[in-house]
Amino acid sequence: MSGELHHLSAVELTAAYAARRLSPVEVTQATLARIDAVNPKVNAFCVVDHESALAAARESEARWRKGRPLSFIDGVPAGIKDLVLARGWPTLRGSKTVDPAGPWNDDAPATARLREAGAVLLGKTTTPEWGWKGVTDSPLTGITRNPWDLNVTPGGSSGGASAALAAGMGALHVGTDGGGSIRIPSSFCGLAGIKAHFGRVPAWPLSPMGNVAHVGPMARTVRDCAGMLDILARPDARDWTALPPPAAGWLAGITKNIKGLRIAYSPRLGYIKYVHPEVEATVLRAVETFIGLGAHVEQADPGFADCAPLFATHWFATARNTFGKLPPEKFAQMDPGLQATCEYARKYAIGDFLDYQQQRVAVGEAMKRMHLKYDVLITPALAIPAFEVGKVMPALPSGIDADPADWTWWTPFSYPFNLTQQPAISVNCGYTEDGLPIGLQIVAPAYREDLALRTALAFEATQAPIAWPELAH
Repeated sequence: MSGELHHLSAVELTAAYAARRLSPVEVTQATLARIDAVNPKVNAFCVVDHESALAAARESEARWRKGRPLSFIDGVPAGIKDLVLARGWPTLRGSKTVDPAGPWNDDAPATARLREAGAVLLGKTTTPEWGWKGVTDSPLTGITRNPWDLNVTPGGSSGGASAALAAGMGALHVGTDGGGSIRIPSSFCGLAGIKAHFGRVPAWPLSPMGNVAHVGPMARTVRDCAGMLDILARPDARDWTALPPPAAGWLAGITKNIKGLRIAYSPRLGYIKYVHPEVEATVLRAVETFIGLGAHVEQADPGFADCAPLFATHWFATARNTFGKLPPEKFAQMDPGLQATCEYARKYAIGDFLDYQQQRVAVGEAMKRMHLKYDVLITPALAIPAFEVGKVMPALPSGIDADPADWTWWTPFSYPFNLTQQPAISVNCGYTEDGLPIGLQIVAPAYREDLALRTALAFEATQAPIAWPELAH
């Protein structure tokens, strides 16, 4: 199977279907062959269902022959993160604590929308246990590796999705993001991934991590993200927090024109102690690109204080409340790092959690004020490039003191915008000297996914096509 085929975007695939240059069956067969060849090296999929994927592809092919596709993504191979329910497949969440027997009778809203739109669902992608950290390994599924370098992590918690995309195993993947888990792996793997505004993509059952946890699209291009978001944002009555569907779609309205856009560039949010020099330099070059596109760029910080403690109060305390209820024998089966996080959270009292709520309001207010002056905020997506697999973090840089289970020091640009709930997208902006991708984050005002996507597309259009890793047999 050629590199041109297995790394085609969804936009390119459906254009080829419409012109009868390719068929959904042909593409699905090739994608499954790619998975069979490459997944043993990468470990991106924990479930692959050849039979159901080919059946869906045959149904899609019949619709395309009649000129009646169900949607923009009809016949496009896609994957579902193993935190998201999919009918007929176990959703084990990377955990030995979940009974594989199920029953598994329900689709989550994201899965249901993809099926309704005619996507070819390939299987489930790996996640760290219950999505608890920014890398992807678990007691159940082992280590997932980055196709750009098999010795480094693809990020997490949607690391199976990012590894699958970078390796050419499906064009569209569903991710989740409770502190950066779409944007972290998108950055480490050179992808486009958007955390839309909270509630934009209906979720059910709601995450135990509460209203910092989002569901969203991951893809190799910004246009694919926009089109996938059109599908995922369709209503589902099971999510009582879901936003009303938008009046118009994001793909049809997307434009590359950002002339006059007001951009704030914050290299460290005003308080971050460490950013890897290659990341800082690469993002700064990207910022200069926006100036060349006619945007008005100023260096400015949002004005909120370091919110790592309040994010940790929320996230760690919620983890303890959820997993601390497990029987001791099941708790002992969990990732030692997740166990340590639950134990660490014993120091939090209910008053700490309530204090955090007030501090979170201050972060949201600061961003509201910033967006009165600036249309979007640009930052690095992460403080560091991808690091060695099997670790929660690399060796600590000078001046950084972190708990062994705490990954927030190297993800300081992502979780603040889970607290504020606003849209944020990561898009590739370059590479380290070792050839590892570096991500740029674009943060838009509440409900303005269109601004995030438009700004990302404008930048993406200035970049050379990505030479995706081939992972030769």
